[in-house]
Amino acid sequence: MSEQRKGEQLLECSQHKSPVKAGGTCACRKTERGTLVKKALDARLARIEGQVRGLRRMIEEDVYCDDVLAQVAAAQAALGKASLVILEHHMKHCLIDRVQAGETDIVDELIETIGRMV
Repeated sequence: MSEQRKGEQLLECSQHKSPVKAGGTCACRKTERGTLVKKALDARLARIEGQVRGLRRMIEEDVYCDDVLAQVAAAQAALGKASLVILEHHMKHCLIDRVQAGETDIVDELIETIGRMV
């Protein structure tokens, strides 16, 4: 699971036997996304980032709770839509490619992912 180098413990991905990056993500898992998808997601996430900054300002300025909650709901909805864009890409590309390669364990992974989303 791990190996020692200069007193440091390195983690290894148990599924892929490759190094695990800081934050716990497997270094071998990547998804290629086209320019249009990246641009669309970046624009969505930038708007969400702005909404969250606005929420922080609202709290700082003691804005009425109901107004803050309305903005929280809007930010959650925006994140949900961004998630759906990523999920659609995942299903149309990652899922199909891996199932065609005989890696049917991706279906279980997808079920877990959807479970986290709902």
